[in-house]
Amino acid sequence: MEFMGKSLPIIGVVCDVIQFGLNQFHGAGEKYINAIAHGANAIPILLPSFGTGTDIVDLETVYDCDSIVDIVDGIFLTGSPTNIEPKHYGGPTHAAEVLEDRQRDNLSLKLIKKCEEKKIPILAVCRGFQEVNVALGGSLYQEVHNKSEFFDHRENKNQKREEQYDTAHIVKLKKGSKLESIFGRENFHVNSLHSQGIDTLSPSLSVEARSEDGLIEAFSSANANWWVVGVQWHPEWKFSENQVSVRLFSEFGKQIRKSMLLKGSS
Repeated sequence: MEFMGKSLPIIGVVCDVIQFGLNQFHGAGEKYINAIAHGANAIPILLPSFGTGTDIVDLETVYDCDSIVDIVDGIFLTGSPTNIEPKHYGGPTHAAEVLEDRQRDNLSLKLIKKCEEKKIPILAVCRGFQEVNVALGGSLYQEVHNKSEFFDHRENKNQKREEQYDTAHIVKLKKGSKLESIFGRENFHVNSLHSQGIDTLSPSLSVEARSEDGLIEAFSSANANWWVVGVQWHPEWKFSENQVSVRLFSEFGKQIRKSMLLKGSS
């Protein structure tokens, strides 16, 4: 089956830089790849992160964001154990134990801006959700659990993986929001595995959902001509067993195909 001359749409997945033993690897979690391939019915391709690393010379000397948006039909921004360097949103330096990934920051923040320019659809999860907000001028809370108005959104790292990704709290969708029309409901339970969250929302984004304590849990692009959805939870986790997740990834694939048709007719 072909679509616009391709067997399937191509979705770029931004890689984390992962230290394994003495070496660094660029990669993305298998659960994300699975959700994109089956949920959005697309081909996921992994995008090595820009920036100088232990073994790599700055990849921007080889390719740039223009090169990426020329070959992909959509971008998926995954979650990660790392957090965005605070310099990108004017925040204080992270505590020593907080993991960062400067190479991923260097690619993702620039790529989001290029996608805005080219109107490439984006689905963003957890760290990716925060990246979109920062790239478009928003800011973050670094330790949500230390803010008295919010509850602790972190996972219990002593639990088994299945338990960490179990439902943790309810999110309530904004009435008349895009996600309400996609999901066909006003609220539902989600998992919660994050220590940081949105403080100031970018003016380019609109709130789609909040958790019970008021923290922003989902947003969309305020520009009707650019499809972007970001969620703070992890819909990729066993996505096929959750109707909300199934509808989210299916809609992402649908919007990518719609974008391809519009570009093909222009």
